[in-house]
Amino acid sequence: FGDNKKLLIFKLEEVSVMSRGQGVTLQKYNKGGMSDIKTFNLEEGLTWRMGGSEGRTRTETDLEMWTGRRANAGKFLPKGFPNRRSFD
Repeated sequence: FGDNKKLLIFKLEEVSVMSRGQGVTLQKYNKGGMSDIKTFNLEEGLTWRMGGSEGRTRTETDLEMWTGRRANAGKFLPKGFPNRRSFD
């Protein structure tokens, strides 16, 4: 997800292997850049730590809204996602 508070989920196979010194666009941004990135098993869902000192976690399994093609802009983060803009 990016600094623009948008999340994009795509298959790892969409990331091509480039020769040295070249880059691959993962997500499109108007302003800002990437905030954090995580790989996960789609069947298990996307898990992140909630805010607060309780150490609670949340797992979202219905991810269709945020699924798209690599290099798209993505959709706004799910409700309850922490403001620290990090999965950890």
